[in-house]
Amino acid sequence: MPKIGHGFDAHRLAQNRQLVLGGVKIPFDGRGLLGHSDADVLLHAICDALLGAVALGDIGKHFPDSDEKYKNVSSMTLLEEVCVKVKKAGYVVGNIDTTIVAEAPKLAPYIESMRKNIAQSAGADIGSVSVKATTTEGMGFTGRGEGIAAYAVVLLVEM
Repeated sequence: MPKIGHGFDAHRLAQNRQLVLGGVKIPFDGRGLLGHSDADVLLHAICDALLGAVALGDIGKHFPDSDEKYKNVSSMTLLEEVCVKVKKAGYVVGNIDTTIVAEAPKLAPYIESMRKNIAQSAGADIGSVSVKATTTEGMGFTGRGEGIAAYAVVLLVEM
C-alpha cells in the first residue's frame, strides 16, 4: 500500500551564514538560514514528509538540536539517514514534490542541482523529484525577507 507524507519547515535569515537549499550553497549577500544544522529548510521539509509517511515522527525526534553531533551538520546527511529508516520500514520513494517560499534570492539557476542532490540522496530517479520556488509577493515573514520556508509532499511505495 502506498503512503503519502507532508512536511513543512521555516527558518529565519541571519547574517554571516551560508544559504543552503537542497544541498546547494547559494550566494546571498552574506545571509543564510539560522539553525542548529545547516538549516536547509527544503531538505528538512522532505525529511519530515518521509518520516511522517511511515509514522516515524519528525526530524526533531531523530536529530534533536540539543545533540551537538548535529551542530552544523549537512542536511544531505540527515536526508540519507532518513531514507535508510524509510527503507527499513519497507518503502522507497515514488516521488517527491516540493515548494520553496522565498522573496529572494532568485532560485531558478539552482533548481536542477537541488533536484539532482535530492534524487541521489533519496535513491530516486531525478524525474521523480520536483523542486519549485515561489514568492509571497511581499506578504508575511517570507515576503518581508525575514526567512525562507519549504513544503514537501512524498509518495512512498512498498519495496
